[in-house]
Amino acid sequence: MEDLGPLFRLAADHGAGFRRSLPERPVGVPVDQDALVEAFSGPLPAAPTPPTQVLAELLAAAEPGLVAGAGPRYFGFVVGGALPAASAADILATGWDQMATNVVSSPAALAAETAAGGWLKELLGIPASASVGFVTGCQAANTAGLAAARHHVLAEAGWDVERRGLPGAPPIRVVAGAERHGTIDRSLRLLGLGGDVVEAVPADANGAIDLGALRDRLAGAPAGPLIVCLQAGNVNTGACDPLRQACELVHRHGGWVHVDGAFGLWAAAAPSTRHLVDGLDLADSWACDGHKWLNLPYDSGFAFCARPRVHGTAMSYAAAYLVGSGGVPEGADLTAESSRRARGFAVWAGLRELGRDGVAALVERCCALARRFAEGLAAAGFEVANDVVLNQVLVGFGDDARTGRVVADVQRDGTCWVGGTTWRGRRLMRISVANATTTEADVDRSLAAIVRLAG
Repeated sequence: MEDLGPLFRLAADHGAGFRRSLPERPVGVPVDQDALVEAFSGPLPAAPTPPTQVLAELLAAAEPGLVAGAGPRYFGFVVGGALPAASAADILATGWDQMATNVVSSPAALAAETAAGGWLKELLGIPASASVGFVTGCQAANTAGLAAARHHVLAEAGWDVERRGLPGAPPIRVVAGAERHGTIDRSLRLLGLGGDVVEAVPADANGAIDLGALRDRLAGAPAGPLIVCLQAGNVNTGACDPLRQACELVHRHGGWVHVDGAFGLWAAAAPSTRHLVDGLDLADSWACDGHKWLNLPYDSGFAFCARPRVHGTAMSYAAAYLVGSGGVPEGADLTAESSRRARGFAVWAGLRELGRDGVAALVERCCALARRFAEGLAAAGFEVANDVVLNQVLVGFGDDARTGRVVADVQRDGTCWVGGTTWRGRRLMRISVANATTTEADVDRSLAAIVRLAG
């Protein structure tokens, strides 16, 4: 067999070199996308190409279009970089090429998920008895959680949705905050419930669900299958719904509570922010990302469910050839993927690298850096439009047109990368601090660039 060592070392060395370049590399630069596509294009060769040549061609084609999204001054889309141990574990996972379907297809992959899943539940305050599906991200996690919810509320009404489908089923009420993330609506579409099923509840001044309005909405309708979607970490403001009061209220009405906690669920891991998600353990299902605040490689997310059997029934399938399937739900039984990559190795390694104290320090440091951003921009005379409770900062630079120009200028400048968003009918700059390597110096350097370009 061919010695793959030189090829794999070349790839790893280039990846490490790219990561070393991130502190000083321009975060985002203008790219001629047509030229980039052209570099990757051309006729498919008829004859095989040596792997080393393929790798060299890939490096040359990709380099002009790489974004320093893993770097310390990337503040877009609430994503972090990948931790060193997690990145190395992901390289191993690729080399090992394990199929994490079940314990027969890869005992090691399932063992890593079991251990890492226990650590995740401990950090997040989720009941130890809950199931954990290792999925691609919060879209998949929301879909799994809402699939479990759909199964449970219909089963309580005497309807087997897995066997009979939705035609003729009792109608399901879905209640969610007006400022829910769009992945909730897409999950509802994928599950056949449709976006129009959502009964939107108004949000308070900082984007959390209005508890009084939720109480009124639930009191004003007949009993029946009910799913309520709550949020930990508003995608614009970072605000968290009042989970304890809302969960208790929904359960009094016989409903299922699903919590979309893509990044905000990590508030539970730090003493100074844990109060923001008080009561999250009372929910029935939870969705969370690993490639956001935990700084794991893409793609990594977690679908938790307080009722493992319900989770498995909603997501699994049986086939005669699936040796090892059945019994206690595990692996692919808890996701929408059968031939799954073994992403649990990177999760295990990242958690092992940080430890409990490291995760808490990461959350608290990012929150402090977000406040530093807000204080610096406010001192420069610009408007901070939200209450900075976590790691999200919204900034206005006057009218919408000017704000849009500032965001575009900052993105072109390359010192840092920030996003734009629309919140409460206004165009705003959105700064998301979630990278484990970001320092006060990175924030101050970015502040100086933003103030310079806004001036």
